[in-house]
Formats: sequence, C-alpha cells, structure tokens
Amino acid sequence: MVADPAHDVRTDDVPEAEILACVAIMRMAEPGDQVMGRLIARYGAVAAADQARRGVLAAEFVSEEISRARAAGRPPALDRLAASWAARYTDPVRDLAEGREREARLVVPGDPEWPTQLDDLGDRRPYGLWLHGTVNLRFACLRSVAIVGARAATAYGVQVASELASGLGDRRWTVISGGAYGIDAAAHRGALASGMPTVVVLACGTDVCYPTAHQDLFQVVRSQGVVVSEVPMGSRPTRPRFLVRNRMIAALSRGTVVVQAAVRSGALNTATHAYELNRHLMAVPGPITVEVSEGCHDLIRQERAVCVTTVQEITELVGVIGGDLALVRRGPAHPRDALNDETRRVLEAVPTRVGTGPAAIAVSAGVDLSTALSCLGALAVAGFVEHGDRGWRLRREPDG
Repeated sequence: MVADPAHDVRTDDVPEAEILACVAIMRMAEPGDQVMGRLIARYGAVAAADQARRGVLAAEFVSEEISRARAAGRPPALDRLAASWAARYTDPVRDLAEGREREARLVVPGDPEWPTQLDDLGDRRPYGLWLHGTVNLRFACLRSVAIVGARAATAYGVQVASELASGLGDRRWTVISGGAYGIDAAAHRGALASGMPTVVVLACGTDVCYPTAHQDLFQVVRSQGVVVSEVPMGSRPTRPRFLVRNRMIAALSRGTVVVQAAVRSGALNTATHAYELNRHLMAVPGPITVEVSEGCHDLIRQERAVCVTTVQEITELVGVIGGDLALVRRGPAHPRDALNDETRRVLEAVPTRVGTGPAAIAVSAGVDLSTALSCLGALAVAGFVEHGDRGWRLRREPDG
C-alpha cells in the first residue's frame, strides 16, 4: 500500500482538501499577493484554489477588484494575474510528496504549529509554510526577537549581533533572522552558541541553500532550530521574494533589532514592516562615519526606533511589563554624591592650596557664616577639608 503524502505532513486539525488547496496556492501565487489574500478571505482556500487553477475568478470579486484598482489610480490587471496563476498550477499531492522526501513538514492556518501572529499580516498572510527542523515554530516564536542588518557588516556589527543574540538566548529568547551574510549569520550563530533555537526565514525553498556558503550553518539550525519558507521546494530566491520575506521576519517576532543598515537596505524594509505591524522596533547606534550605520541613526532620529545597546534594553521592551526591566546605568559613585546642596557649595568654595577664613568661604558659597561653619565642620569630619594656620583648605591626599 502506498502512503498518502498528504497524511505525512498534516494534522487532523485542518481538512485534507484545505491543505491541498493551500499547497496549490503556494505554487500558483507569489508570496504576499494581496489579491490572492483577498480571494482566500472571501471564498476560503479551497474555492480560491479552484478559481485560480481555472483562471476564472468570480464575477463579483472581479468587480470589487476593478473598483479597488481604479480607486487607487492603477489599471486593473486581473486577467493577466488569473492567467499566470492557472499557468503555474501543479498537482499539490506531488508537492507534498516532494516536501516529505526532503524531510520538510507543512503547516497551514489552523494547524496547532501555525504562529497566529502571522494573521496580523491580513491579506499578505502566508498561504502556508514549509518547515525543516526539530523545533516547534509556534512555541519558538512566543518569546522571540528578530535581529537583522547589513550583509556587508563591519567587524563591530558582527560582534554586536552575535553578542546580542547570545545574550537573548541566555535569557531564553529565540532569535529570528533571514540567514544572509553579515548580521543575519552572526545573529544565528550567536543564538546557536547559547543553546537556544534560532529561526531562519528563507526567500527560497527549504531545500535550496542560499547563500550556498551557509550550508553548514543551516544544517546546524535544522538540528537545533527550524528553517522556514513560504515557497515550494526548489523555488529560487528573487529580489521581490527577499523583500516580501521580510514581512514574515517582522511578524513572527515581538520586536525587531536593526544592528547595521544602509539608508537603502533590506534591513530597513524589515524595519518598516515591524513599524507598520506595531511591533517593537529597535536600532543599534554605530560610528557616524560608517555608511552601514546611517539607516540605524535615521530610524532613531525619526523616532521610529528605540536606541538599544544591551540585551537588557531589548528585553525591557519586548518582555513582560515590569518583569524585564533593564538596570539603570550609572557612572562611578563618589563620596561627594552624598552631600546636600549647601554642603557641596561650601566645599566648592574652599581653596585648594592657600587657606582662607570661613567668612570668605560663606560669601563665595552664597550662605551665611553660621551655615558655612557648620558645613566646614561636617566636611572636616568626613575628610574633605582641613584647617591650617591660614584657614580652611581642601585636604591634601597623602603621598604614596
């Protein structure tokens, strides 16, 4: 008896027909296609897949989309879009079998492992997700932070990303990123070093290694975390897919940290998605002479992102209110910090070398003579001043 591939990658929580419909749509429509998103929302995945497969959309839906396009000032292109969907249709059972052969599993909306925060994407929500790894995606993302940044990162950026990710892992937070060179890779490696899972969100199929140099990194992620994709097996990355992928990175996490980013970059695209989704957006400052920090500085200056420099500052934003507060950083404590205002003013009025009388000190400090004498006595006991033949002066530190 031949096993049904649909049953090897599904749960009983979602009907088989709906699973097959989601798989078919993942092949027919590009990720984040809002027209397809609205079609699914209107008719459900099964009916939407049937219309897309035939290339014939419901008349009432077509009318609504034409009105929407004209209101937005763009020409309607539903005929071409529907035709492209139909041309890309393949048997979803074959796609399920291919996923099984590559040890991936499928989750769709309604599955227990589906991260419900992705529903915040509305019409841009993924149709389904292919996962390859040992970790439950939904549980991993309950306490998660996205760390993103430049591919051409500096040594400073790589160090910061790695240390922040490792520190978040030590505090039991999952790190999410895109698996690219530079900041992404540093974040994944820092998370893995802490022993916590990390989530790689790809713009290609889970069986496609991009960048190719990260084959070993992705292999470790699969054993300790999970690799995620919303496109079918064998799908190659494209520039539009990278940009659309970024919305998932932002949506899966409680907050996004941009470590380094140029003014025009994919990391800032992720930041925009996080901002629009009302997720916490954070940025790490860098040298003002470095181009890959300009995007971070702009986010901070525009008050779109909070400036963060430590793990504690990140968890204070994304963690439990009142339970993950960052320590207030202070400079070194000095004995003078404990003096009241009047005593401090008297101390400032005491000369360093040549002694002077209490009346002159009182005038300089702006207090009456009685107050000056009282303060001088307290300062002498505390070891700040001393009285010599010519009057009061600051106490000399012993040689040594």
